[in-house]
Amino acid sequence: MARLAILDRDGVINADSDDFVRSIAEWQPLPGSIDAIARLCEAGFVVTVASNQSGVGRGLFTRETVYGMHKKLRRLVRAAGGEIAAIAFCPHRPDEGCNCRKPRTGLYTRLAKETGLSLESAIVVGDSLRDLEAGDRVGAELWLVRTGKGPRSLAQAADKPPAWWPRVQVADDLAAVVFEVTA
Repeated sequence: MARLAILDRDGVINADSDDFVRSIAEWQPLPGSIDAIARLCEAGFVVTVASNQSGVGRGLFTRETVYGMHKKLRRLVRAAGGEIAAIAFCPHRPDEGCNCRKPRTGLYTRLAKETGLSLESAIVVGDSLRDLEAGDRVGAELWLVRTGKGPRSLAQAADKPPAWWPRVQVADDLAAVVFEVTA
């Protein structure tokens, strides 16, 4: 049976910026990430993406810009032999109290419903503690990458580890996660 893979976008698949990834031109894949997604697909995972994109709510870029970035991502993954089954993003600001902004689970439950796959057997790959906290809340296997905000997240967890931290597996990047989960 296929397993669901939920990947964070900025910092896991593409280069991140504290000033937001604001344009299609700024959206650049991290080395090896596109091929890693294709390998996940080849191994039978149904690959999805869940991303907080509060820059939309802050007026820094539009939904159309986000859709353009996702079109670029899908095109690159397809060219590498893979497929992104679904993408969900939260356009809200942190202060809006929506159910979709990670660490809440709305994006993850939407992706599970869209794909018809279980969250309990899913893997969640993120570079921030909020990605993993949402994954813990749905019972998924948790992976933190050292790309993007990963080093900052590791330092936060070392200083004050969340209760679910012992469940987290750490890898250098998405390719290293894929190597481990497909071995």
